[in-house]
Amino acid sequence: MIGCVLLLVAALALGKFLQIRALIAAVPKPAPQTVSTAQVQKLQWQTQFTAVGTLNPVRGADLSTEVAGLVRTVHFKSGQDVKAGALLVELNADSDIALLHSAEAAAAQAATVLKRDQAQLAVQAVSQAQIDADTNDLKAKRAQVEQQAAVVAKKSIRAPFSGRLGITALNPGQYVNAGDKLVTLQTLDPIYADFSLPQQQLAGLAVGQVVNLTVDTFPGQSFTGKINAISPKVDSATRNVQVEATVSNPKLLLLPGMFANVKIDIGGVQEQLTLPSTAVTYNPYGSTVYVVKEAEPPKAGSAGAAGAAGTPAPAANPSGKPQLVAEQVFIETGPTRGDQISIVKGLKAGQVVVSSGQNKLKNGSPVTVDNSVQPTNDAAPTPQEK
Repeated sequence: MIGCVLLLVAALALGKFLQIRALIAAVPKPAPQTVSTAQVQKLQWQTQFTAVGTLNPVRGADLSTEVAGLVRTVHFKSGQDVKAGALLVELNADSDIALLHSAEAAAAQAATVLKRDQAQLAVQAVSQAQIDADTNDLKAKRAQVEQQAAVVAKKSIRAPFSGRLGITALNPGQYVNAGDKLVTLQTLDPIYADFSLPQQQLAGLAVGQVVNLTVDTFPGQSFTGKINAISPKVDSATRNVQVEATVSNPKLLLLPGMFANVKIDIGGVQEQLTLPSTAVTYNPYGSTVYVVKEAEPPKAGSAGAAGAAGTPAPAANPSGKPQLVAEQVFIETGPTRGDQISIVKGLKAGQVVVSSGQNKLKNGSPVTVDNSVQPTNDAAPTPQEK
């Protein structure tokens, strides 16, 4: 009886196994997904720090007047280049000049009185106290002359440094108040590029390093400068450090207020494994790529090449070539440049990875390669024309 029971149980188990095997075999095989691929390449790589900066003048100011007055003459034109000390604007100073002449006359009279009293002192006609009073009076009168001369000088506005003037609407006969903006003056050559970098990049910076910057106003043209100052303080809010570079601008193409893309070469040229940036998938648990490889043939007695977990084997390739599958691999990425990203860990040169279409894949998915359309893989991409 026990033997019969065991035989019955074995028969039932075999029947169940055959039934499950038939169900698994009946599951439709997954259709290969069409993807494009790229090969992992070892290229020359120059490590760079990149930032977006703002151009500022080495010297720049909005010129104004210290005193109010009526504009008599405007000696410049909008956009004109001027030298330091050039006369720009004259205000009406007639009354101030008259007061200056009066002060000069008073000073001359005080000098005459002092000279006469000094002659009388020689014959003991006046005391030394009188000479001292005359001397102090002369000094006071001359100080008044200098004060009034300074007032007259303030009615003539001159360029404090060489540069290019901006656009102004100032006209003769116009009344201006103290502090009113008359015109802007900017020194354009050289020019400063101010930008910020994260504190972790501070160790790679040094005064004198060469920087290259570009502006969208002149695509394809690069401007070279050198770092002249690094802030001794890191911003506690952003954890960035302020950097200033001096850039030569002989053609006066760069203007204050422009934004610029700044690049700083760090160290020497090294070899790095690279991929198109589109090949990398970023996840909270790590960065991954899909490596394309040939599918392993099914093992004997594996229920129609079904996996232990019941995953159907990939369909046979109609062309007779080995079926390709995508294997998910975790990687560690490094710096980027243009459309390329460097791979620090997880891949080897020559491996083929999925460069587009990986969003429809999972580990072990069969794939068909179609490289008729490829994502860009340029180290220095430029805007494409429509």
